Amino acid sequence: MVAGAPVSSLQVVDEVSGWLRIFSDGSVDRSWTGPPGALPLMSSVAPHSIPLNGVSLLDLPGEPNLRIYLPAEPAPLLPILLHFHGGGFCISHFSWLMYYHFYARIAGDLPAVVVSVELPLAPERRLPAAIYASYSALLRLRSLAGDGDDLLRSRADFSRVFLIGDSSGGNLVHHLAAMAGEAEEKKPGFWSPLRLAGGIAIHPGFVRSRRSQSEGRLEWETPFLTLDMIDKFLELALPKGFGKDHPYTCPMGEAAPEMEKLRLPPMMVVVAERDLIKDTEMEYCTAMEAANKKVEVFYQREVGHSYYLNKFAVDGDPATARKTTELVVAIKDFVDRH
Repeated sequence: MVAGAPVSSLQVVDEVSGWLRIFSDGSVDRSWTGPPGALPLMSSVAPHSIPLNGVSLLDLPGEPNLRIYLPAEPAPLLPILLHFHGGGFCISHFSWLMYYHFYARIAGDLPAVVVSVELPLAPERRLPAAIYASYSALLRLRSLAGDGDDLLRSRADFSRVFLIGDSSGGNLVHHLAAMAGEAEEKKPGFWSPLRLAGGIAIHPGFVRSRRSQSEGRLEWETPFLTLDMIDKFLELALPKGFGKDHPYTCPMGEAAPEMEKLRLPPMMVVVAERDLIKDTEMEYCTAMEAANKKVEVFYQREVGHSYYLNKFAVDGDPATARKTTELVVAIKDFVDRH
């Protein structure tokens, strides 16, 4: 909100499922107004150089800001997972507990160096701002490989970089992989000494303007994804005048670049049975297979969109804990094979 503006003079002109409010002066409030019990998931975790639960957390300010998860145990050079958070391109922050608890576990269990990216948010910065930021993050990682933090270079294998993203961050995995492949095709060796080894899109936010059957399953709505969020976040995030058939959100659609012509690394797509956008995620996978791209589908039953980010459920519900462990094991398997 604008500093000094009298609150009484402002009116809410739009609201998205407790996550976001837009006021009459164009300002945006992202304070959580949903169930109070979920608020701790949106709390920021401070960096800590002393390992907690086997992982150190370091921030590297810059363009864009990066957050580094480093396993404490000495090991040979570790693969790097470059992480893009979700939030429909409109909400969320890479420092939140919901990401910390999962990606700290990924770093420790694989083990791997996880590099999380702070992304610009819409509607203040509409797409393609987040795509450009993700590309800048990969460029920054390349520079760190050549002349960066000695600790990072002593621990990380820059020849095994994987992109990983949740929800809208899964969209970024696809688009960044395609951009990186195009840059390498135009100028071989462009990314050296960095090499993109694979992409992991978890519950990616691929949609179409027409409703899919899974979008009609309103009983699958959760605080992490509702039909209201799908519609309004993308209306705020996409370039003005464009709908959900835009290539940013529908890379398998008629308006998108031909998949056959894209240079993509091996991809893993994680799909949840009770995800509102399950059908369009599977459509993306089918299109990838038809284009002869290397794509693996990890399909999980009885879970919904981004379920593994709910630390309370992971800690307190044995079924959610088991599914989360299965997901971590599947990610480890994919990384180990590439």
